[in-house]
Amino acid sequence: MKKFLVFFLLTAISACLYAQEAKTATAKVNGPVLTFEKDSHDFGDINQGDQVEHIFKFTNTGNEPLIVSNIQVTCGCTAPSWPKNPIPPGGTGEIKIGFNSAGRMGRQNKTVTVVSNAVNEDNLISFVTNVVVKNPQ
Repeated sequence: MKKFLVFFLLTAISACLYAQEAKTATAKVNGPVLTFEKDSHDFGDINQGDQVEHIFKFTNTGNEPLIVSNIQVTCGCTAPSWPKNPIPPGGTGEIKIGFNSAGRMGRQNKTVTVVSNAVNEDNLISFVTNVVVKNPQ
């Protein structure tokens, strides 16, 4: 009886483990998937009035074309540009974010929302910088 119980428990545990592996291996996402190479950037210290920019590279890791329809920024100091044409599955693209530090002081933490037809929810990119005041000479 004990041997049967041990055999039954081992079989049940093995079945549960196998089912978990099978579930993750067969899970497939349909639609475009926006995958950023890097979703944040630190400009470090910049002088007040400087204009800086960074390019965020991404790949469509889904199985349908990705369309970036808009980029939402939190203030007028941030200027985005993005590809207007659909990105095919496996294709890459770039989103350029410019930041104008005129009138800004101290630590700046900006979040940018990428509006697209992607099925995943990883649609935010961000940057930080510290704006220092130039010393008059």
